Order: sequence, then C-alpha cells, then structure tokens
Amino acid sequence: MDTAAGRAATEAGGPGSDDVPAPRGRRRTVELAIVAAVAYALDLITKILVVEKLEGHDPIEVIGTWLRFQAVRNPGAAFGIGEALTIVFTVIAAAVIVVIARIARKLYSTPWAIALGLLLGGALGNLTDRVFRSPGVFQGHVVDFIAPAHFAVFNLADSAIVCGGVLIVLLSFRGLDPDGTVHKD
Repeated sequence: MDTAAGRAATEAGGPGSDDVPAPRGRRRTVELAIVAAVAYALDLITKILVVEKLEGHDPIEVIGTWLRFQAVRNPGAAFGIGEALTIVFTVIAAAVIVVIARIARKLYSTPWAIALGLLLGGALGNLTDRVFRSPGVFQGHVVDFIAPAHFAVFNLADSAIVCGGVLIVLLSFRGLDPDGTVHKD
C-alpha cells in the first residue's frame, strides 16, 4: 500500500530509500583489540623466553634440520635488509599503528578486524623491540628465533604481520571493505 507517509519517508531518506546504506551492525574494534592483544602477548612472551633460555646457547632442533629455534638479534627488516635503517622501520611501525587506529573508527567487518588486529599486534611487537631493546632507544634489534631451513629467521610478530597482510589482500580481492560493505568492480 503506497501511502503519503511512506512516500515522504522514502524521499527523506527513510526506510525504503535507495540512498541510505543498510545498517552495518556494531563496530568491530573490540575484536581488533583482542586479536592485537593476543598477537602482541604471544610475541612478547616468546621473545622473553628466547632471551632468557636460548640466547647464548646452541639452537634447538624442532623438526630435524628443517626447523629449529635459534636466537638472533635483527637490526634490519625481513631477511636482515636495511640494517642501518632501524629508525626508519621504527617510524614505519608507528605509522602503521596510527593508520590502523584511524581505520578502526569505521570498522564493521569481523574478517577485517582479525586482519588489522594481526597487523597491529605484530607491529606493536616489533616496535617494542626497536624502542626498548639494545643497543638503544629507537635503535633496538628485534629478537628473531624461528629458523626454517633455507629461509630467514623470524618471530611471531613477523608471522602475525604476514598473515594479516595476506588476509587483507584476500579480503580486498573478494570486495569486502573494512566498513562491512561489499563492492563489485
């Protein structure tokens, strides 16, 4: 039944209007914070254990020669690239954290909350090392310890960053935006 009140509501952007986006539910900042906190805590705990129990000792063979735990201090980025650019990596990590905080204000997608939470937790983990570990503030070396055969040594923060990045790429290819909408290209 087409009533004058229904037409007025539609014209004013009320129910039935094509110009008003569908409700998106609630923000997913709590999910983002939980994932980030878990990723950060696991990274921090493992690094504390590695420094206490493994640094200065022989590597521990986990799966024969395929995987071992070996304490390594990394002043650079992945694969030890950019050893003289520790301060640059510190600034980049801080910028990533600021960008995620800005995106979180419009975050209505649980998959995006998980992806950004992994990225945030990993960035915080490595930033903590760069700020607080030796040789000095903003020049600290990151503690790496997971050493697969024929690959770079890394840590749980690196793993969280990579997993979050892969998830972001997959979500983008699927057309899912952080605000919960789906776009079709």
